[in-house]
Amino acid sequence: MSIKTPITVAYGDGIGPEIMQATLDILQAADAQIKPEVIEVGEKVYLQGYTSGIPDQAWESLKRTKVLLKGPITTPQGGGYKSLNVTLRKTLGLFANVRPCVSYAPYVPTQFPHIDLVIIRENEEDLYAGIEHRQTDEVYQCLKIISRPGCEQIIRYAFEYAQKFNRKKVTCLSKDNIMKMTDGLFHRIFNEIAAQYPDIEHDHLIIDIGTALIASQPERFDVVVTLNLYGDIISDVAAQIVGSVGLAGSANIGNRMAMFEAIHGSAPDIAGKNIANPSGLLNAAVQMLVHINQPETATLVENAWLKTLEDGVHTGDIYSSTYSKQKVGTQAFAAAVIERLGQTPSHFKPANYRPGAYAKIECYGDQYQTHSKKELVGVDIFIDNSAEIPAAQLAAKLKQLGGPLELIVISSRGLKIWPDSTIDFPYLRHCCCRFQSSKDSKQLKTIHHTDILKLLSGFNELGLDVIKTENLYTFDGQLGFTLAQGQ
Repeated sequence: MSIKTPITVAYGDGIGPEIMQATLDILQAADAQIKPEVIEVGEKVYLQGYTSGIPDQAWESLKRTKVLLKGPITTPQGGGYKSLNVTLRKTLGLFANVRPCVSYAPYVPTQFPHIDLVIIRENEEDLYAGIEHRQTDEVYQCLKIISRPGCEQIIRYAFEYAQKFNRKKVTCLSKDNIMKMTDGLFHRIFNEIAAQYPDIEHDHLIIDIGTALIASQPERFDVVVTLNLYGDIISDVAAQIVGSVGLAGSANIGNRMAMFEAIHGSAPDIAGKNIANPSGLLNAAVQMLVHINQPETATLVENAWLKTLEDGVHTGDIYSSTYSKQKVGTQAFAAAVIERLGQTPSHFKPANYRPGAYAKIECYGDQYQTHSKKELVGVDIFIDNSAEIPAAQLAAKLKQLGGPLELIVISSRGLKIWPDSTIDFPYLRHCCCRFQSSKDSKQLKTIHHTDILKLLSGFNELGLDVIKTENLYTFDGQLGFTLAQGQ
């Protein structure tokens, strides 16, 4: 007798319990070798006082099984409640979000009947680190955090995924024409890693044109790898043009844990009506079966599902007078899939997850890196200039401070407003005052943190409200900071 793989199951909120039960019924009928452990997460848990949406005992199950099949959840409105998905992704180290986007035309109408792309999105860093600050009455900040190991990890995963699933091309999307250091790092590492996979084509596009092409020419893409925010947006763009968000599942993969879910929400307006389409969660469960090394069962389930679509047995969300023969509810759809277990589709290409071909992909992003010579050469001091002191007057005040650091530029929201500014009406209520050890960036000398502390003391004596400092470094003589626009 085969040993069943323990998995953690969360039914979720809204339509979650209905589509989860339908999915589990299909997996059981397909003789999936799984042993579910049920936990409660979501709205009820939030309202019990767990602001993360998950209780302590649920973590114990997750750490034991290392696999979560999760229904959609409802996050209560109002402040103080953290996204459960973000909490799970970051706590469990689920660095890769894998979202296949496939057309099921003509049974699901779309203008692009041949889409078969996979979006692989970095899951832990970028703006979704959620590091935000209110600095003045009017100015808010969100930090974009990108690390070399994080970039290496997700990009290598994309190439390993392409290799294992016989994909031909990986496309990188970034915005490194503007964010030259953060997105620039992502692009550079993509080029480095791509060179190690000569049998896989690769290219890079700026995210704006890349998004436009996904919307207008999606069939040109195969595997797409990108940063967290961009990936979130283009995943929904791709799901929409495929024809139905309700059919898509996604995997959140880490080296030790994995979470599988439908991409749609909890849809409380149709909860309990037995009309929800379980296909998104079922497709996520197929990804799960591949992950836990049950490819034969994954093949069995996916082919039965495709045959059900072909036979025109459809839930209301994809029902059409042209291609549908029977409108069914959640439970009847699951029964139709079960009835077709062992059958293969004729219009769609049958699924074939080969045994032993898809061992779990592990990527640690720990390539050896030489250590750069890091030198402190200046500081950016941000102030709340609520008195709207003109930039020239502010510069005159700051030049009185003396010391080894010299005022180089004053900027506002990244734009130079002193010296030699041509801006007629600059925004003055949030200013960045940049001090360096020399005006000449090629002659920067090392300073000490005590120099910065003395400078900050001078700001205090001048009655200036310092809201943030950012140290300026060079790495092997190369600037570790960008210039202000117009500098």
